[in-house]
Amino acid sequence: MSRHEVFHFALKKTIPIMTGFIFLGIAYGLYMHQQGFNVIYPTVMAMTIFGGSVEFIIANLLREPFNPWPVFWLTLIVNSRHLFYGISMLEKYRNAGRQKKVLIFGLCDETFSINYAIKLPSNVNAITFYFDVTLLNYFYWVLGAFLGGLLGQIVVVKLEGLSFVLTALFLVLFVDQLQREQSHFSSISGIITALTALLIFGHNLFLPISMLLVVFIFSIREHFWSK
Repeated sequence: MSRHEVFHFALKKTIPIMTGFIFLGIAYGLYMHQQGFNVIYPTVMAMTIFGGSVEFIIANLLREPFNPWPVFWLTLIVNSRHLFYGISMLEKYRNAGRQKKVLIFGLCDETFSINYAIKLPSNVNAITFYFDVTLLNYFYWVLGAFLGGLLGQIVVVKLEGLSFVLTALFLVLFVDQLQREQSHFSSISGIITALTALLIFGHNLFLPISMLLVVFIFSIREHFWSK
C-alpha cells in the first residue's frame, strides 16, 4: 500500500473521531471565549496541551491567581490513564524512529483506541498508519478549538448539551471494540472495576484506582494463563 493509500486508510478510520473532536473542540473554543479569552488562547492551548478535559479545567484556573502545584496534581490525576496507554503502546511504537516523539505527544484516548486495537492488513506500514492517525486526531482537535474561538467572537452560542459529544464518542468506540473482540473479558472487567471504584472512592479518584486494579487483574490473569 502506497503512502497516499495509507493516509486515506487512516483518514477513514478516524472519521468518527473527527466528528466528535471538531464538535467538542468548538464547544471548548466557545467556552474559552465566554471566560474572556480570544481565539488565540484555545488554539494555542489545544496545540500545546492537547489534553481534552484538562484544557477545560485550565480555562477556569487561568482566571485565578497563579498556583502551579494544584494544576500539576490535578492534571496528573485526570490524565493518569495515559501512563497505562504508554505502557500498552511500547511494543507497537518500538521502531518508530524520529516519529516516536510525535506518537508519544499525540497519544490521546481516541488515538490509543484505534492504534492499539486495530488489526492492520499485511500491506500497511504500521508506524506510518499510527503516525497518520495521531496527526489527524491532533488536527481535528486544534481545528475545532480554533473554530470555536473564532465563532465565539462572531455569534453568541449557548453550550448546554455539547459536553455529551465526548461521552457519545467513547460509547461508539467502546461498542465498536466490543463487536470486534473475541473475548469480552477485558471489556466486562473494565466496566465492573470502574463502577466498583466509582462507588467506593468517588469520582475524583476512581479513574487512577480503577486503572491500577485493571493492571493487577490482567497481571494475575496473565500469570495463571501462561502456566
